[in-house]
Amino acid sequence: MKSDILATESIKKLLWRFSWPAIVGMLCNALYNIVDRVFVGRGVGSLAIAATTVAFPIMIIMLALALLIGVGATALISIRLGERKREEAEVVAANAAGLLALLPLLFTALYLPFADPILQLFGASPEVMPYARDFVHIIMLGSVFGGLSMGMNNFIRAEGNPMMAMSTQVLGALINGVLNYLFIFKLGLGIKGSALATVSGQLFSTVWVLGYYLSGRSLVKLRLKNFRPHPAILWSIVSIGFAPFAMQLASSLQQVILIKMVLAYSGDLALSAVGIMMSVMALLFMPILGISQGAQPLIGFNYGARQFGRVKDTFKIAAAAASCVSAAGYLVLRVWPAEIAGLFSKGDTALTGMTSDIMPVFLSMVFVIGFQIVGAHYFQAVGKAVQAAVLSLSRQVLLFIPLLLILPRFWGIDGVWRSAPIADGLSVLITAVFVVIEMIRLPESQPLPQPNELRLEPVKRTN
Repeated sequence: MKSDILATESIKKLLWRFSWPAIVGMLCNALYNIVDRVFVGRGVGSLAIAATTVAFPIMIIMLALALLIGVGATALISIRLGERKREEAEVVAANAAGLLALLPLLFTALYLPFADPILQLFGASPEVMPYARDFVHIIMLGSVFGGLSMGMNNFIRAEGNPMMAMSTQVLGALINGVLNYLFIFKLGLGIKGSALATVSGQLFSTVWVLGYYLSGRSLVKLRLKNFRPHPAILWSIVSIGFAPFAMQLASSLQQVILIKMVLAYSGDLALSAVGIMMSVMALLFMPILGISQGAQPLIGFNYGARQFGRVKDTFKIAAAAASCVSAAGYLVLRVWPAEIAGLFSKGDTALTGMTSDIMPVFLSMVFVIGFQIVGAHYFQAVGKAVQAAVLSLSRQVLLFIPLLLILPRFWGIDGVWRSAPIADGLSVLITAVFVVIEMIRLPESQPLPQPNELRLEPVKRTN
């Protein structure tokens, strides 16, 4: 079986082979929002950047739905392949694909009748509202393509084909960038053009992913008979995927609270600055998430195959690599904050100055965040949903949101900017405790299991 290389080849070689395509793919995902903000900032104005900032929590919710199914199914597929249960992996993939199409449609149906109140709740001022309305309506109408392309792309990576997964994301991002330029600067469609470009890129990625599965090139096949819902499989998918789902929902809530606090202690200009910082953070975090995604099939497969020594080695190497990336990103932000901020504005010195002043404070602890992200993803990969949920939520819910609500009462807007680094540092300490306990408890490697009958209950895990 093609996926057997996960149990035999060098960990470093495999991690590089799986991670660099994942890094490129995740950077392409980040470029969707970054390209949108760059083009609308330079082609429409600062209010349009503020509108994309208001839209960001809603887009995070759509991402959360894709991760709920995509990450949960990917972990199960990797574990089932490691257990030599390919048929069950195909049941997981088909059940997950059905949910990836259904959930965005349901969420869009809930959003459209209440669009303006929702946008107001998420921080759209009267000046920003027309831009936010135009942008989010189009994004929501095309949300099913984002869910399918992102979720099913994880399945491709799980079966040992990272290059195909990368090409899906690269092509979608390229189409988004080209169409952003054409729609905004050539056709004069404004912020609507940016939204149309985003949906077009996601549509192309969806067609590309479905073509891969329908052409017969995939290891895990999408068979019509497997789309029949299996409650046990669906529950396993949701329970494992709950951690990244909850993390993204928490991120959306965090964004809303951040927007509210910024507006309460400053104004729309600071909100535009936050939008720029969110893009910079996404660009920094995506390589780290790519390393985590590259490690996930290695960890999941070898955990299912009971090769626990390889599980430990994969985690250690991935955590070290992610820490190096986060440290390098921190140095870039410290050295060139004004130059980075200037990419998003066309001669707006007030916006550039405010952003370059805020960014070194708000992102001052990102150099340690690589370890925290890889640690949380480790527990997702081995199917330990509770630990994964606690670590994923520690930074954004347990720490950052309370700090956002408390510190500005004492320090004003400076308290908003200082909340993030304090939350980052504390979350790393919590993750270190969980990881050390896990590494101590993980048993020695055991003989590879033999194939047996199809089993639809959740995999039994070693605690």
